[in-house]
Amino acid sequence: MPTIDTLKAISPLDGRYQRKVAALGDAFSEFALTRERVRVEFAWLKSLAGAEDIPELPALSSAATQFLEALVEQFSVDDAAAVKAIEAVTNHDVKAVEYWIKDKFKALPELAPHGEFVHFACTSEDINNVSHALMLRRGVHGVLLPQLDALIAALATVAINTAEMPMLSRTHGQAATPTTMGKEMALFVDRLRHARSQIALVPLRAKMNGAVGNYNAHVSAYPNVDWPALSKATVESLGLTWQPMSAQIEPHDYMAELFDAMARVNTILIDFCRDTWGYVSLGFFKQRLKDGEVGSSTMPHKVNPIDFENAEGNFGLANALLRHLAEKLPISRWQRDLTDSTVLRNMGVAVGYSLLGLVSAQQGVGKLEVNADNMLADLNNNWEVLAEPIQTVMRRYGVEGAYEQLKSLTRGQRITPDALAAFIDTLAIPANAKALLRDLTPARYVGLAATLAKQYAA
Repeated sequence: MPTIDTLKAISPLDGRYQRKVAALGDAFSEFALTRERVRVEFAWLKSLAGAEDIPELPALSSAATQFLEALVEQFSVDDAAAVKAIEAVTNHDVKAVEYWIKDKFKALPELAPHGEFVHFACTSEDINNVSHALMLRRGVHGVLLPQLDALIAALATVAINTAEMPMLSRTHGQAATPTTMGKEMALFVDRLRHARSQIALVPLRAKMNGAVGNYNAHVSAYPNVDWPALSKATVESLGLTWQPMSAQIEPHDYMAELFDAMARVNTILIDFCRDTWGYVSLGFFKQRLKDGEVGSSTMPHKVNPIDFENAEGNFGLANALLRHLAEKLPISRWQRDLTDSTVLRNMGVAVGYSLLGLVSAQQGVGKLEVNADNMLADLNNNWEVLAEPIQTVMRRYGVEGAYEQLKSLTRGQRITPDALAAFIDTLAIPANAKALLRDLTPARYVGLAATLAKQYAA
């Protein structure tokens, strides 16, 4: 088969970024789809051969079973090319797989007489929908989730290491109640862990029930076979969840649920990328330099947060595709139309941009170095944030107009430590309360931030 020159590829996933998403080729490529179709055809054949009321197809011997398993496990690019060559004549991809299998059966006398039981009573969608579920398991569970887990682990490490490093918050972009860098990172860890669990919980569904979901052809040939039971056993033998009701196509509701869950992870990570970009801009994070890298083509001093920008852009691309997939796939005119077919071929593109975003985000996290001095300087330049604890303590002791007094003292102006101390001295509150307020600094006013960071990043 011809190889793709990455410099001539139309998609950046197959060009510029091919190396970063190469692992998905074994899940979502044309080769992968063809291999899974062969796997599903064999699974159905094995089920038929094990049925008591199908005397024309005896149970497969261990030699025949091993032969079939070897055809799948050793399925090569050359095999896929052979299938494509048949498709060039048939103009039907699933029928080409059937013909390729029948040709292979000629090599084993036990199987050669039973070629007509390949694809028996099946519509193409019986094979395709199961194949798509297997592809999603391989690509999402086998590649995407491990990469997400690696990013979450990296973020958890940052959160633990910076749990006690105080940082000024900015609500509405304005100086606000202090926090710690670790707590802010731990928040993303907690959000991502939950969102990740929702991806893993989505059952990958598949059906095997004929042209419009009623087992019509099946019953006409063998009315005494429990076809729903055989269908269920076949699907579950592949590690998938049986979908008992469908028209010609599996309804794709689980796909919509899965893609929505994936988009939710990406949305959280866009939020993370933007926040971290902002912390780099404020100087709270420095970025480790890599020999030979250029930050700007004209400004030699710059180290741009390009990994987070790249990740944000790719998560956005992924979500545009994932949301279209989630909105379109559950909709099919009457018992079948083909609008889902071409769309489903882009599952790998959506997962690919998600994976690319994860890789870029992890690269960015790996370069981060916290700048505690800059964070402390920012805190010490915003003593007015202590208006909150002072007025809260005043309210505890019944000082009337506490909020209003602090608003008058601090709103819209810089406050010095001496000015706050002088104000505290005027308060009609117990001496020990005054002492505690005088000892307070912006860096010490972090509440339970460190405890929360350690608890939820662990």
